[in-house]
Amino acid sequence: MKTPHVIGIGNAIVDVIARADDHFLEHMGIEKGIMQLIERERAELLYASMGERTETPGGSVANTIAGIGKLGLPASFIGKVKADTLGRGYAEGMEAGGIGFPNAPVADAALPTSRCMIFVSPDGERSMNTYLGAGADLGARDVPEATFAEGGIVFLEGYLFDKEEGKTAFRRAAQLMHDAGGRAGITLSDPFCTERHRADFQELIAGEMDFVIGNEDEWTTLYETDLDSALARAAEACGMVVCTRSGESVVLLAEGKRIEVPVERVVPVDATGAGDQFAAGFLYGYAHGLDIETCGKIGVAAAAEVIGHIGPRPEIDMMARFRQLGLV
Repeated sequence: MKTPHVIGIGNAIVDVIARADDHFLEHMGIEKGIMQLIERERAELLYASMGERTETPGGSVANTIAGIGKLGLPASFIGKVKADTLGRGYAEGMEAGGIGFPNAPVADAALPTSRCMIFVSPDGERSMNTYLGAGADLGARDVPEATFAEGGIVFLEGYLFDKEEGKTAFRRAAQLMHDAGGRAGITLSDPFCTERHRADFQELIAGEMDFVIGNEDEWTTLYETDLDSALARAAEACGMVVCTRSGESVVLLAEGKRIEVPVERVVPVDATGAGDQFAAGFLYGYAHGLDIETCGKIGVAAAAEVIGHIGPRPEIDMMARFRQLGLV
């Protein structure tokens, strides 16, 4: 059996990380320990204020795809960056990590490359300031047909559903993948996204998705009801439904069955990327045709690893970890 190609579509965001003390945060008007969206002028000011910094390709589904690539699956990420320094670095960084990046940086993009300025204070708090630049403008014209020719799995990022261009990109991607005999799924990403676009999300899930991953808040917001009722409605609309719950078992619904997978309790160092790497592990199992419970267990193990250190991507050989747990 040929290993499926996994394609992610999301906002290509460069993570720019620098250390900063509380005095600096206060001076720059940065609210400590939270993520806030900022405009272009503010983004340029903060970027220029950073001292020694590291720049790495990021974004929610991009992190999932990077995790999948590390597990040995052929993987690509469709995102939009400008042909500026950050954008060229993003494309080069993804490809250096073994991830296909089919869209070349766009010379005439209207906005600069998306970026998240992350200030790490001495106590370990991460203060994130995100500018949604060129990456948030990805549309149907940015979804290359050739990338889908061999089928596989496409995984979509709910954040991009916030704009009409993103909605057209998702529908084109799902159609191309289904035409090629593959499967399509989405992560709900954020309860604010599901609240703003409730009807469109429900229509997409019912009409074009083979699987959906979301957390408890996202599911209850999407269907405006309690969790069990929300998941039941989702399961009627979609073949496979996954619900992560912070610190509690993961709920999986498929083929008329409900399965709960216990989580692995660890002391969290940095929760950034937990959902992204759960999705990477889950999709690894899904791509290999493993049963849904095993898929969930692989996802839980991947999430447990990433919250044990700073950063949204695994730092150990996860395949060795999965073998140790008897999952592969």
